[in-house]
Amino acid sequence: MCFSVNVNLVKDELESRYGTSFPEHDRYQPSYYYHAFGLPDLPVICSGSSETIQLFKWGLIPSWVKDIEDANVIRYKTFNARAETINTKPSFSASFKSKRCIIPVKGFFEWQHIENEKIPWYVYHIDNQIFSIAGLYEQWVESRTGEVYNTFSLITTDANDLMAMVHNTKKRMPAILDDSAEKKWLNLSTTSAGLLELLKPCPEGVLKAHTVSKLVNDRSVNRNTPDVIRPYEYKSNNQLF
Repeated sequence: MCFSVNVNLVKDELESRYGTSFPEHDRYQPSYYYHAFGLPDLPVICSGSSETIQLFKWGLIPSWVKDIEDANVIRYKTFNARAETINTKPSFSASFKSKRCIIPVKGFFEWQHIENEKIPWYVYHIDNQIFSIAGLYEQWVESRTGEVYNTFSLITTDANDLMAMVHNTKKRMPAILDDSAEKKWLNLSTTSAGLLELLKPCPEGVLKAHTVSKLVNDRSVNRNTPDVIRPYEYKSNNQLF
C-alpha cells in the first residue's frame, strides 16, 4: 500500500525534470504531505499526452461506473492497483491497456509495525531527486451533469529488502520507474508483457529511508511543512533499524 506522498515540487522543477509544460500549474499546490483519502489533485503525465503535465485526482473511477454515488464508493478502493492483477482486475484492466501515467514525487511515507506501535518512515531517492511512480488513469463522465472526472491509481509491487523492513506487515512498495522505464510505460506500443516487466521491486541502493515524528499522523495540524520529513529518532530497544 502507498497512501501518503511528498509532492513538494514547483512548476519549474517538474517541467525541467520531464521536459514538458504544466499549463494547469495555477491550480496546483505543492505539499510535503498528501494523503489519498483527501482525494488530492496531483501532477501526472499520461500516455497519449506526455508533452504536458496534468492534474488528476487520486482514486480512479473506472469508465464502467454508472453514477456518482457508485463513483464515490469505488474511488476509495482504487488508490492503489496491484501490479500482479492490473491486467485482469475489472477496475484496472482497461486503463492498463491504453491509459497509463506516471506520478512525480519527492518521496512517500510508510509505517513500520513494532509490537503495538506504528512508526512512520519517510522514503526518498538516495540523491534526493524527483522520481516517478507508475500509475493508471481514467476519464469518467458523470451522465447527469456531463462533468469529467480525471482520476488515477498508483501501482504497487512486492517490497525490496529496504521496504520489506519498513513496511513489515504488507511488504509492498510503489512501482518506481527509472528514466528508460518511464518512456516504455507511457509508450502505447509497449506490449503487455513488456509493461508488466517494468513493475518490479525497485533495485537496492536507489532509495533511502529514515524515521520521522508522529506529526505525520496528526490530522489536526497542517502537515505541509518540512517537519514531516525531518529525521526523528525513536528511543526503543525493539526498533527494527
